[in-house]
Order: sequence, then structure tokens, then C-alpha cells
Amino acid sequence: MRSRQEIKAIGKERFKANYWPCVLAVLLVGIVFGVISGIGNIGAVTDFESGEVQPGPLSGVMGLVQFIISGPLEIGLCFFFVMNTLGRVDEITAATPITSCKENFGRKLGGYLWMELFTFLWSLLFVIPGIIKAYSYAMTPYILSDCPNVQAKDALKLSMRIMAGHKGELFVFHLSFIGWGILTALTAGILGIFYTGPYMNSAQSVWYLEAREDALRRGVITMGQLEGTEPVV
Repeated sequence: MRSRQEIKAIGKERFKANYWPCVLAVLLVGIVFGVISGIGNIGAVTDFESGEVQPGPLSGVMGLVQFIISGPLEIGLCFFFVMNTLGRVDEITAATPITSCKENFGRKLGGYLWMELFTFLWSLLFVIPGIIKAYSYAMTPYILSDCPNVQAKDALKLSMRIMAGHKGELFVFHLSFIGWGILTALTAGILGIFYTGPYMNSAQSVWYLEAREDALRRGVITMGQLEGTEPVV
């Protein structure tokens, strides 16, 4: 695999080469969640004596809607940035993360729910096992977006194989963005919209493609498994 610095440099280059679509893709996904959250807060009442907020009548319904679409939207965003990284910009638009949700929706939702469930169950064994498993499953959304013929549970298995020996590297990779996170907070999130968010998504897509190719070279996964023509056992 390329070094962390090389991966981030490629991610930055791919992001800047298609700047506005990348920014708008992240922004549109954020707007969708913001609208859902806003609808859920309609009718909410604050008790000024206790400070407690009584949820609005639609909060439960909209919370369920957000839970259901969060996985497919994240997978759609992964698809957008993988395609952008590969230079296939003529096949995507800023709306791709949203419009691609309907394609294999049940498979995407199922894969995301399995990932969240297994991570939660491992988290019950204290924090560290949960974090380790979260990194084992970290490539699942990318596999679900990049490999349309891979079944939901198989995506988790392939992610674990790809991440074998690389979980610590990805953890350090994420830590390397702490400075950008601090700057984003200092700008009330504005920097996150116009730079940090798209840059991090772009860099992570490069990391996935590098890890995937490394796993293929090591023989821990096969192209047939990624194409869905070979079983993942």
C-alpha cells in the first residue's frame, strides 16, 4: 500500500479536481438528515423549569426514517467518492449519493444493519472490542457500493479480510485528520462543508482502493468474490 501521506495527497488531488460536485454531494446528504431531523422536532416543547425537551409527535417516525436511510445514504456517498477517485466523474453528479439509494436498497440496508448490529454486540464486551470490530467492518459500506453483486453478509466478511493487518493503520489515518477536525469546529462547521468533509471522504476512498488491491495481491480475497461469482466462505 502507499504511505498515509501519499494516500492523503491523492485524495486531496481527486477532491480538488472535482471540487464543487464533491462539496455539494456531502452538503446534500447533510441537508437530507437536517430536514428529517427538523421535521421530527416539529411540535417539540421545552419545559423551562426542568430544561427537559418533550419530543414532537413526529420524532419517533422521523427517527425511524433517518435510521433506515442513513446506511444507504452513507453507501451512496462512498460510491460517489470511489467513482470520483477512479476518475469516472462523467458517471456521477452531486445528487448521486441520494439517487443511488434506490438501487439494491434492501441489500444496502441489510449490510449496514448487520454491520451496526455486530459492532454493537462486540461493544457489549467493553469499548476496545467494539472499536476493533468497527475497524474490521470499516470497508463494508465501500464494498456494498463498489461491488453490487456481493451479498450483505459477505460484504462484512470481505471487509474483515481486507482489514486484517490494517486496522491500526486506518486508526492512525483517522487520527491524522484531528487538526482538520479542530479547525472545522473553530469555524462552526463551515470548513467541514467546503473542505474537511469532502477531503476526508476522498482520502478514505483512496485508502479503500489501496487496501482492496493489497488484499487481492495477498490473496486473502479474489476478484471473483468481489464480483459475486465466487462464494465467500
